Amino acid sequence: MQKIGIIAEYNPFHNGHIYHIKKIKELYPDSLLILILNGYFLERGEISVLSKEAKTKLALKYNVDIVLELPVIFGTQSSDTFAEISIKILQNFQVEEIVFGSESTNIEKIQKLAKEQLEKRFILEKKDKTQNYPTLLAKTLHIEKAIPPNDLLAISYTKAILKNHYPIKTTPILRTSSYHNITSTDTVISASNIRHKRKNHEDIHKYLPTEALNNWQKVDTQKLFELLKYRILTDSHLDTYIDVTEGLDFKMKKEIKKAKNYEEFLHSLKSKRYTFNRLNRMLIHVLLGHSKKIANIPLSYIKILGFSKQGQEYLKEIRKNIQISLTPIKDSIQYQEERKAALLYDMLTNSHSSFFDIQNKPIIYTKDASKESNQK
Repeated sequence: MQKIGIIAEYNPFHNGHIYHIKKIKELYPDSLLILILNGYFLERGEISVLSKEAKTKLALKYNVDIVLELPVIFGTQSSDTFAEISIKILQNFQVEEIVFGSESTNIEKIQKLAKEQLEKRFILEKKDKTQNYPTLLAKTLHIEKAIPPNDLLAISYTKAILKNHYPIKTTPILRTSSYHNITSTDTVISASNIRHKRKNHEDIHKYLPTEALNNWQKVDTQKLFELLKYRILTDSHLDTYIDVTEGLDFKMKKEIKKAKNYEEFLHSLKSKRYTFNRLNRMLIHVLLGHSKKIANIPLSYIKILGFSKQGQEYLKEIRKNIQISLTPIKDSIQYQEERKAALLYDMLTNSHSSFFDIQNKPIIYTKDASKESNQK
């Protein structure tokens, strides 16, 4: 039985994700699928429209066997950190291969770019600081166009594998939709397109499962703005948070006094040097109080969010070989940050999603939905 890894955010879970899982099952009929799931706050600085519990249930329903949590402190950082910890967790679970969506599916090119970036990291860091990361990376690697988002992640996955000498293969599956396309009405479209259509009150039922639509959480962006405004105007150490560079701390204090909402504030911070993704991530770090001191903390434990019957059997088999705790360590920074994120998510969505975190019981999924349960 092959152990295949998936890394995802499911914001929201949609037809493209179902296609991804089905394609893996076609390629590897005798496989066990292990998912690394990012929870409430995401890598591009977005707030998830589905709770961690809802995403876990959907993944299990559509044939994922084990769902593991990507801690918020790592899941909200840049693609390299996001990938590094995700791959580390999969390595602990002895995954042999990861399968991911890609704009190009040219694995040789992805591996070549990953190797080149590892070799040129020092040069990259010393380059012109007025340029944003995707542009700077493309320029350093002599690529004319900016690298597409999923290929950028693929490079990060490959770098993590190469750097740590993990025996994990990488397999790309061609994406059938573009992240930047927000007009397509095909059956399979990007998550950003679905969110855009929902925001504009368009019918989105054909793009995602009914359960995903029924569990959609409305994010209160005005409350987000007010919470950020309080934090920014009362905190005299904004420069200590992840992604806050010199000068941005003062600019935030200046601009938030004039802005009327989150979007206006975000656009006031935009420059050539900072992408919207980078700024969104930075503001999430400020909101959550993620200081630079904890940016590189070690992984304290691996939390199991849910599993199928087949996944349960594998967990029994593999548990003794995993060096990292599979039980949340309550006095760890990782645990405290996860609880904080869950409570803030509740505030921003007017939900009680954090009960899933507090209860700390993985979902056991059976094909009979009536038997689905939360048990230890």
